[in-house]
Parts: sequence; structure tokens; C-alpha cells
Amino acid sequence: MANLKEIKNRIQSIESTKKITRAMKMVAAARVKKSESAVKASRPYTKELVSMFQKLLNSVPEFSSETLKIKYAIDDYPELLAHREIKTVGMLVITSNKGLAGAYNANVVRETLKRIKEYKEQNIETILFIAGQKGISALRKKCQTIGCPIVKKYFSAIDKPSPIEARDIAEDMAEYFVDGKIDKIEIVTTRFKNMMSYFVEDWQVLPVAGVLDEHTRIADNIIDPLMEFMPDEHHIMQKIVPMYMTNIFYQALLEAQASELASRMTSMSAATTNAEKMISELSIEYNKTRQFNITQEIIEVVNGANALR
Repeated sequence: MANLKEIKNRIQSIESTKKITRAMKMVAAARVKKSESAVKASRPYTKELVSMFQKLLNSVPEFSSETLKIKYAIDDYPELLAHREIKTVGMLVITSNKGLAGAYNANVVRETLKRIKEYKEQNIETILFIAGQKGISALRKKCQTIGCPIVKKYFSAIDKPSPIEARDIAEDMAEYFVDGKIDKIEIVTTRFKNMMSYFVEDWQVLPVAGVLDEHTRIADNIIDPLMEFMPDEHHIMQKIVPMYMTNIFYQALLEAQASELASRMTSMSAATTNAEKMISELSIEYNKTRQFNITQEIIEVVNGANALR
């Protein structure tokens, strides 16, 4: 049986851990409310933007860059919308910068490796753009083994998602697409459902055929015969395509952040509960040990007194 000092030290150690997990739970709970509001507020906009993009796409008879001024790769909409044989996939993997979020990062990494394996079986190569320190740490060695290079890393976009950060990621991936280094753009992220659950999902950004999910699904064959373009359809498309790509990346970052915070809150809540349970069990053990020691001392005193008679 452990002595009283050892049990007391364990109780104090677990008490300290409980204070940390409770504080982290409260911080995550405070942040996830704000993040949840941002996600739900952005979903209608994303859905309408994608719907409008599809209408424009189906209303433009041909793509041309002859009259356009192209400064960045993301502005070269004819090349971004071109369909070609898929030989290499550019995959954005969104994880967190910090741990203690339950199985959140492990689930994303597992889905990423699954997708890489599926592409390998189709003789399609994959290169990774990773957002989040945990994803980089988890995939670095595995990617060296399976031959899947990490070409870009992002950190600040995770903790504070913004359209600017999303635009930077979109521009990087668009540049690889336009240069012919990748033929498909895909995102591995999580879909926030509620405080208790989320889903790992794969979003196809380019080519645009077969895109996305229930919140941003494009309707097929939507053509508006009364649609007019000013100044012309090519300049409009040059504005819409960057908006489409940037918003999809921004939505993915928002969904991932809300999922991460919800997972962390749930994980820290469970850890706090487990700590309280362990403290209760150790307190009982402490009292039993203390009572046993007192009883032993009484027995020794009685035995000593009887020996003196």
C-alpha cells in the first residue's frame, strides 16, 4: 500500500492538471462560440457565391485572356478553368498549431494518408500544402517515406483565419496550377456540425466539375439567358474566379477552426472529469491508508501495554 505522502503528492499533481484542463476548456468554449457564429454566417454567402459562379460559368461560351491584364496566377481564369489529364494533385491539409484537441489532428492526417494512397493506386502523384504545425509534424516523416513532398507551410492562417490569409493560400496553389505543377486542387478539412461533432471532408476546388459539399454544392446546367455582362464576360470571370477560390479556402479555414475548438473543448472537458474521478479515488485511498495507519498504531500501543502487565 502506498504511503500517505505519495498519495498526497499524486492528488496535488492531478489537482494542478485539473486546473489547467478546466482553464483550457473555458478558453476553448469562449472561442468556439465566436468561431461557430463566423462559420454559420459565412455559409450562406459561400453558397450564393458558388451558385452565381456556376451561372456565369454556364453562360460564358468560351474562355479568353486576350483582353485581360494578368498580374497574378489567380487572375488567369482561362488556365484555372482548363480541364486536363490529372497527373499531380495539390492537396491543402488543414490541421491545428496546438495539440490537446482530442483526435482532431489524427483524423485529418489519417484522411490525408488515405487520399494519398488512393491517388498512388491511380498512378497520380500528390504534393502537400499544409496549414498547421501539427499536420507538418505528423506528415513530415511519412511523406518522406511515401514520396509526397510538402511544398508550402502555413501557420498564422490557422489561429486567425482571414480572407487575406485565404487569398495567399489560393494564390500559391493557383500558381502551381497555372505552371502545370499540379492538375487538381483539393482540400482536406473538417466540417463543423455542432459543439460535439465534426466530419473530415475532401473538397475539390479545381477542376470545378464535381465540386464540394452540401453547403456549397453547385446546381447543374443553370443558364440564365437574360444575363448581361459589363464590361464583358471575360473581365467578370477574372474577378469571380479569384473570389470563388479565396472564399472556398476561407470557408475551409473557418470550418477547421470551429471543429478544432469544439474538439479541444470536448477533450478538455473529458480530461477535467477524469481528473476529478481520479482525485476522488485517490482521496478514498488516502483515507483508507490513513485509517489503516491509525489502526496499526492503536494495535501497537495496546500490544505494548499488554506486554507490560
